[in-house]
Amino acid sequence: MGDARGSNAARGGASARWRRIWFRRQRGRLRQSIRGLFYALLIAAAAAATGFLVFADHVASMQPPIDPKADAIVVLTGGFQRIDQAVNLLKSGAGQRLLISGVHPSTTGAQIRRNTQSSTDLFKCCVDIGYDALDTIGNANETARWIHGNGYQTVLVVTNNYHMPRSLMELRRASPETAFVAYPVVNSDLKTGNWLTDPVVLRVMTMEYAKTAAAWLRQALGAATGTGLRTSNEPRPRLADPTDPATE
Repeated sequence: MGDARGSNAARGGASARWRRIWFRRQRGRLRQSIRGLFYALLIAAAAAATGFLVFADHVASMQPPIDPKADAIVVLTGGFQRIDQAVNLLKSGAGQRLLISGVHPSTTGAQIRRNTQSSTDLFKCCVDIGYDALDTIGNANETARWIHGNGYQTVLVVTNNYHMPRSLMELRRASPETAFVAYPVVNSDLKTGNWLTDPVVLRVMTMEYAKTAAAWLRQALGAATGTGLRTSNEPRPRLADPTDPATE
């Protein structure tokens, strides 16, 4: 009887020791996993910060070409300053025709013409207004339809400097055979100004960097995306006639 109790006690002691060893190993593995996760997050944060600084430096270095020339011009809506620049480029002969992409359906051609102080003849002959694009992907697809419908080979792209990298990425995806020439609109001097202390500019830059990184990742993975268009069956954007009283 005494031998049996001793044997059971020995087995119990050995079992307890193995449990302690097992728990120590599990704690060690958990610590290693937490440490690995911490280092992975640290590396990811460092990569994101580095990418943001590279993106910001690239955007800050953007300047419009001195003597821009292309078959046509496209401006991606987001403020009348962009449209003013694009219309002035059209007037100066930088392109034969202008597409204003992503215009809200409630905005008429006459309103745009008046805001840009342009002539009726200019808008009637040389300006197309696209109402279908909902976002940058939609801008690219709407522009691609317009390019293919007119047979353009080189297109001047007008948008804000911070928006230009993602815009060119989406445009080249939608129409890879077209040569796109960047004409960035510079709202604030990112090169010399201390924009990191400006919360508005910093927020815009951070959000645009995140969107650009997401677009790059989506294209790298070949992920499917929507058209970004209100409709997809129109062969080209419709032209708003600024002489039509119904558009007033």
